[in-house]
Amino acid sequence: MPEKKRGFIPPHGGYQELLSYQKALIVFDGTVYFCKRWLDRFDRTIDQMVQAARSGKQNIIEGSKASGHSKRTEVMLTGVARASLEELLEDYRDFLRLRGEEEWILEHPYTKRLRELNRREDCSYDTFKKGIESDDPVVAANVLIGLIKLTNYLLDQQVRHLEQAFLREGGIRERMTRARLEERRT
Repeated sequence: MPEKKRGFIPPHGGYQELLSYQKALIVFDGTVYFCKRWLDRFDRTIDQMVQAARSGKQNIIEGSKASGHSKRTEVMLTGVARASLEELLEDYRDFLRLRGEEEWILEHPYTKRLRELNRREDCSYDTFKKGIESDDPVVAANVLIGLIKLTNYLLDQQVRHLEQAFLREGGIRERMTRARLEERRT
């Protein structure tokens, strides 16, 4: 049986496997819960926070799906996801600051616990539910801050990886040219 030739459009999608997406999903769900529980229903910040969390998650999906056709688009959308989550991070920091509360420092025992939980395989909303749904809004905000910071770190790593992949493999035009030249040779 002849070997099947690989085209110039690489496998793409698979965003569900990205750790950045998995964390962004938790951040989105947690933000929806947080806003309903701790913000006044007429507060315009709710829409801003939920949309920033949604944008973080959705742009990871869109970038992943576009990756087969455009590395440029994938990098840009991953950057938009990162920027949206940075905006959301600042909203949580504002929440704490305006209430005279502080963000947990790296040595805080709850920060250490959050890092332990994040190392587990198959983390989900349920892994962090106790913190996100805490009766203390300071705990909830800090848990979500920790999750956002981790997601942002993962997105930064993802962009660096995409940059290296582009340098190694090129974009779709280069792949198309290579595929066409290979086809001519055979």
